[in-house]
Amino acid sequence: MTAQRSLSILAALAGLLAVAAGAFGAHGLQASHTPYEITTFKTAASYQLAHALAMLIAADRKAQAAAIAFLLGMILFSGSLYFLVLTGSRALVLVTPAGGLSFMTGWALLAWSYFRKA
Repeated sequence: MTAQRSLSILAALAGLLAVAAGAFGAHGLQASHTPYEITTFKTAASYQLAHALAMLIAADRKAQAAAIAFLLGMILFSGSLYFLVLTGSRALVLVTPAGGLSFMTGWALLAWSYFRKA
């Protein structure tokens, strides 16, 4: 299996999980979590969904470094927010900004891929 195909599959699965997380955040957390926690969970899901699509575009362009940066961002940013809301633990709170930086790196690398091939 090629790297492009593997990254595309991972992107599609990340999108699937983002939709599931969004639904869970909207319907499954109401009784046990505060509005702030629900908003935080929804933020994680929306960033995951947006970057799953970005990852799919990057994989299609064979911009593997960008796709990997988006994947890392989803794991670090969205994953740390999911962890915070679901466990109440702030153990991973310092990981969240690293995920945001990974997202920004992915966007920069994707832009570079367009510039380079122009």
